[in-house]
Amino acid sequence: MRRSARRKRTVSAYFDGDTMVVLIPARMSSAEEEHWVAEMERKLLRGKNRRVSPARQSDEALMQRCRELSAQYLDGDAQPTSVRWVPPMRTRWASCTPAEGTIRVSDRLRDVPAWVLDYILVHELAHLRVAAHNKEFWALCARYPKTERAIGYLEGLSAAAGLGLTELD
Repeated sequence: MRRSARRKRTVSAYFDGDTMVVLIPARMSSAEEEHWVAEMERKLLRGKNRRVSPARQSDEALMQRCRELSAQYLDGDAQPTSVRWVPPMRTRWASCTPAEGTIRVSDRLRDVPAWVLDYILVHELAHLRVAAHNKEFWALCARYPKTERAIGYLEGLSAAAGLGLTELD
Protein backbone atom coordinates (compact mmCIF):
# COMPACT_ATOMS: atom_id res chain seq x y z
CA MET A 1 0.00 0.00 0.00
CA ARG A 2 1.39 3.39 -0.97
CA ARG A 3 -0.36 6.57 0.07
CA SER A 4 0.34 9.82 -1.75
CA ALA A 5 -0.60 13.38 -0.82
CA ARG A 6 -0.29 14.32 -4.50
CA ARG A 7 -2.83 11.68 -5.56
CA LYS A 8 -6.31 13.20 -5.18
CA ARG A 9 -8.93 10.79 -6.57
CA THR A 10 -7.42 7.92 -8.50
CA VAL A 11 -6.46 4.48 -7.33
CA SER A 12 -4.14 2.26 -9.30
CA ALA A 13 -2.37 -1.04 -8.77
CA TYR A 14 0.23 -3.28 -10.34
CA PHE A 15 2.17 -6.44 -9.59
CA ASP A 16 5.84 -6.11 -8.70
CA GLY A 17 6.82 -9.77 -8.98
CA ASP A 18 4.43 -11.58 -6.65
CA THR A 19 3.61 -8.44 -4.65
CA MET A 20 0.60 -6.29 -5.47
CA VAL A 21 1.26 -2.56 -5.04
CA VAL A 22 -1.82 -0.33 -4.59
CA LEU A 23 -1.47 3.44 -4.93
CA ILE A 24 -4.16 5.50 -3.16
CA PRO A 25 -4.72 9.10 -2.06
CA ALA A 26 -3.37 9.82 1.46
CA ARG A 27 -6.78 11.15 2.62
CA MET A 28 -8.59 7.79 2.23
CA SER A 29 -9.96 6.14 5.35
CA SER A 30 -9.02 2.62 6.43
CA ALA A 31 -12.39 1.33 5.22
CA GLU A 32 -11.86 2.92 1.79
CA GLU A 33 -8.34 1.52 1.68
CA GLU A 34 -9.63 -1.97 2.45
CA HIS A 35 -12.30 -1.66 -0.25
CA TRP A 36 -9.84 -0.49 -2.91
CA VAL A 37 -7.22 -3.13 -2.10
CA ALA A 38 -9.84 -5.87 -2.57
CA GLU A 39 -11.21 -4.23 -5.73
CA MET A 40 -7.80 -3.73 -7.35
CA GLU A 41 -6.74 -7.29 -6.48
CA ARG A 42 -9.90 -8.61 -8.14
CA LYS A 43 -9.27 -6.53 -11.27
CA LEU A 44 -5.59 -7.40 -11.55
CA LEU A 45 -6.17 -11.12 -11.08
CA ARG A 46 -9.03 -11.13 -13.58
CA GLY A 47 -6.80 -9.46 -16.17
CA LYS A 48 -3.88 -11.75 -15.39
CA ASN A 49 -6.03 -14.87 -15.77
CA ARG A 50 -7.30 -13.64 -19.15
CA ARG A 51 -3.76 -13.20 -20.43
CA VAL A 52 -2.37 -16.53 -19.26
CA SER A 53 -2.86 -19.46 -21.58
CA PRO A 54 -4.19 -22.72 -20.13
CA ALA A 55 -1.77 -24.42 -22.55
CA ARG A 56 1.05 -23.65 -20.13
CA GLN A 57 -0.24 -26.24 -17.67
CA SER A 58 0.82 -29.45 -19.45
CA ASP A 59 2.01 -31.01 -22.68
CA GLU A 60 -1.52 -32.31 -23.27
CA ALA A 61 -2.98 -28.81 -22.92
CA LEU A 62 -0.28 -27.54 -25.29
CA MET A 63 -1.26 -30.21 -27.85
CA GLN A 64 -4.94 -29.28 -27.51
CA ARG A 65 -4.13 -25.61 -28.11
CA CYS A 66 -2.16 -26.60 -31.24
CA ARG A 67 -5.21 -28.46 -32.58
CA GLU A 68 -7.38 -25.39 -32.00
CA LEU A 69 -4.89 -23.01 -33.63
CA SER A 70 -4.34 -25.34 -36.59
CA ALA A 71 -8.08 -25.47 -37.21
CA GLN A 72 -8.48 -21.70 -36.81
CA TYR A 73 -5.48 -20.42 -38.79
CA LEU A 74 -4.05 -23.28 -40.87
CA ASP A 75 -7.15 -25.02 -42.21
CA GLY A 76 -6.54 -27.92 -39.81
CA ASP A 77 -3.70 -29.13 -42.05
CA ALA A 78 -0.91 -28.83 -39.48
CA GLN A 79 -1.20 -31.72 -37.03
CA PRO A 80 1.83 -32.40 -34.85
CA THR A 81 2.57 -35.89 -33.53
CA SER A 82 3.77 -34.39 -30.25
CA VAL A 83 4.06 -31.00 -28.59
CA ARG A 84 5.93 -30.61 -25.35
CA TRP A 85 7.48 -28.16 -22.95
CA VAL A 86 11.25 -28.51 -22.70
CA PRO A 87 13.91 -26.97 -20.45
CA PRO A 88 15.01 -23.51 -21.61
CA MET A 89 16.72 -23.63 -24.98
CA ARG A 90 19.94 -21.67 -25.41
CA THR A 91 19.27 -20.13 -28.83
CA ARG A 92 15.55 -20.56 -29.57
CA TRP A 93 12.09 -19.99 -28.15
CA ALA A 94 10.76 -23.16 -29.77
CA SER A 95 11.62 -25.68 -32.47
CA CYS A 96 9.93 -28.03 -34.88
CA THR A 97 11.09 -31.19 -36.64
CA PRO A 98 8.72 -31.40 -39.63
CA ALA A 99 9.85 -34.90 -40.66
CA GLU A 100 8.80 -36.24 -37.26
CA GLY A 101 5.94 -33.79 -36.67
CA THR A 102 7.31 -32.78 -33.28
CA ILE A 103 7.24 -29.37 -31.65
CA ARG A 104 9.23 -28.34 -28.58
CA VAL A 105 8.49 -25.13 -26.66
CA SER A 106 10.93 -23.56 -24.20
CA ASP A 107 9.86 -23.38 -20.56
CA ARG A 108 10.84 -19.70 -20.73
CA LEU A 109 7.50 -19.14 -22.48
CA ARG A 110 5.25 -20.57 -19.77
CA ASP A 111 4.45 -17.14 -18.36
CA VAL A 112 4.11 -15.06 -21.53
CA PRO A 113 0.66 -13.71 -22.44
CA ALA A 114 -1.60 -16.21 -24.21
CA TRP A 115 -1.46 -14.32 -27.52
CA VAL A 116 2.35 -14.62 -27.58
CA LEU A 117 2.27 -18.35 -26.90
CA ASP A 118 -0.39 -18.70 -29.60
CA TYR A 119 1.92 -16.99 -32.08
CA ILE A 120 4.78 -19.34 -31.14
CA LEU A 121 2.53 -22.34 -31.71
CA VAL A 122 1.19 -21.03 -35.04
CA HIS A 123 4.78 -20.39 -36.16
CA GLU A 124 5.82 -23.95 -35.31
CA LEU A 125 2.65 -25.42 -36.82
CA ALA A 126 3.36 -23.52 -40.04
CA HIS A 127 6.68 -25.40 -40.19
CA LEU A 128 4.72 -28.64 -40.47
CA ARG A 129 3.47 -27.32 -43.80
CA VAL A 130 6.51 -25.34 -44.96
CA ALA A 131 9.91 -26.15 -43.46
CA ALA A 132 11.80 -23.02 -44.59
CA HIS A 133 11.31 -19.42 -43.51
CA ASN A 134 10.24 -18.41 -47.01
CA LYS A 135 7.45 -16.23 -48.39
CA GLU A 136 4.89 -19.06 -48.24
CA PHE A 137 5.81 -19.80 -44.62
CA TRP A 138 5.46 -16.15 -43.53
CA ALA A 139 2.11 -15.93 -45.33
CA LEU A 140 0.89 -18.81 -43.15
CA CYS A 141 2.18 -17.10 -39.99
CA ALA A 142 0.51 -13.85 -41.02
CA ARG A 143 -2.89 -15.56 -40.76
CA TYR A 144 -2.47 -15.14 -37.02
CA PRO A 145 -3.52 -11.51 -36.45
CA LYS A 146 -1.03 -10.70 -33.68
CA THR A 147 2.09 -12.01 -35.46
CA GLU A 148 3.97 -8.69 -35.64
CA ARG A 149 2.98 -7.73 -32.11
CA ALA A 150 4.15 -11.09 -30.73
CA ILE A 151 7.47 -10.87 -32.57
CA GLY A 152 8.00 -7.44 -31.01
CA TYR A 153 7.11 -8.79 -27.56
CA LEU A 154 9.61 -11.65 -27.91
CA GLU A 155 12.35 -9.30 -29.11
CA GLY A 156 11.72 -7.04 -26.12
CA LEU A 157 11.64 -9.97 -23.71
CA SER A 158 14.92 -11.29 -25.06
CA ALA A 159 16.59 -7.88 -24.89
CA ALA A 160 15.33 -7.10 -21.38
CA ALA A 161 16.53 -10.45 -20.04
CA GLY A 162 19.79 -10.32 -21.99
CA LEU A 163 19.02 -13.69 -23.55
CA GLY A 164 19.92 -12.98 -27.14
CA LEU A 165 17.06 -15.26 -28.25
CA THR A 166 15.45 -14.29 -31.52
CA GLU A 167 14.91 -17.52 -33.35
CA LEU A 168 12.05 -19.88 -33.74
CA ASP A 169 12.58 -22.96 -35.86
